[in-house]
Amino acid sequence: MRLRIVLLLSSSSLLPACGGAGASGGGRLHVVAAENVYGNIASQIGGGHVAVTSILSDPNADPHLFEPGTANGLAVAGARVVIQNGLGYDAFMTKLETAAPSKSRLVVTIADVLGVHGADANPHLWYDVPQLDRIATAIAAALAQADPGHAVAYRTGLHRFERSLGPLRREVAAIRSRHAGAPVAYTEPVPGYLLATAGLRNLAPAAFTRAIEDGSEPPPAAVSAMDALLRKHRIRVLLYNDQTVSPITKSLADEARRAGIGVVPVSETLPPLLTFQQWQLGQARLLATALAR
Repeated sequence: MRLRIVLLLSSSSLLPACGGAGASGGGRLHVVAAENVYGNIASQIGGGHVAVTSILSDPNADPHLFEPGTANGLAVAGARVVIQNGLGYDAFMTKLETAAPSKSRLVVTIADVLGVHGADANPHLWYDVPQLDRIATAIAAALAQADPGHAVAYRTGLHRFERSLGPLRREVAAIRSRHAGAPVAYTEPVPGYLLATAGLRNLAPAAFTRAIEDGSEPPPAAVSAMDALLRKHRIRVLLYNDQTVSPITKSLADEARRAGIGVVPVSETLPPLLTFQQWQLGQARLLATALAR
């Protein structure tokens, strides 16, 4: 049996919950995040009171092809809090949790927190800048419920994280103010939420982007339509997933550069040595620079 966090708590309502302290070895709360994006957020909120293990953390790996190993199963088995994306993005987590059932484990599924469902939903929820407060609040609530003795520290960590999002929010707002309606295209919908918040128009054909995301060959008509966006200069920026480069996406990026169209790499996994905020702000600034060319 699992306890699932789906209620949205305001940042001021992270009060100590009933139950034990929920600390792991060394006195820290054991947290497992399916993606290091959420793991980094949990680490920032929890500070020294949490020990976070992130499963998807290789910036050179394709998250869609990931197969968990024994170490991942052991980490989930010992976790008091598990954070996962949902929407099929990290379906392997269900297998790991089922293999090691626990009545005391708290599972935070971000898609449930945000109420995002459906087979066609964009799973890259961490790019949804307006929703980052809700994501962080749900994570902080789970930490406080599992470890009520440090609820005040988790609330403080949440407020600190929320304040640190200011530069990112301002950068995205500036893009919207200066470039709202600008036509762009992505090779797959990794930055889709970011573009929507910035008021940009994605012109990439869905038949192309869905195929690339699924790891399959796009239909010839979709490839031709994508190519035409570049040849006819119908877009100002091409965004591509530099974590899962294929011959087709590399060719498009090269063609965009030859045509003088801005090319912005984005990724699904948090790169090493960066915080979540630094990573997202850096990508937003690259986008702003490309649009201003």
